[in-house]
Amino acid sequence: MFKSLLRNERGANAIEYALIAGLIATAAVAAFINLGSNINNMYVSVSNNLG
Repeated sequence: MFKSLLRNERGANAIEYALIAGLIATAAVAAFINLGSNINNMYVSVSNNLG
């Protein structure tokens, strides 16, 4: 029974997929924060030029 547990790789695959999903989520959050800052700066610039 112990040998069959050592050969079972389903848990390792799930952990790998979770790590990949976490890295993708982290990159997406960083991109959204950067995009939000750029959009905010654009609106501030437009507002300053109009007013």
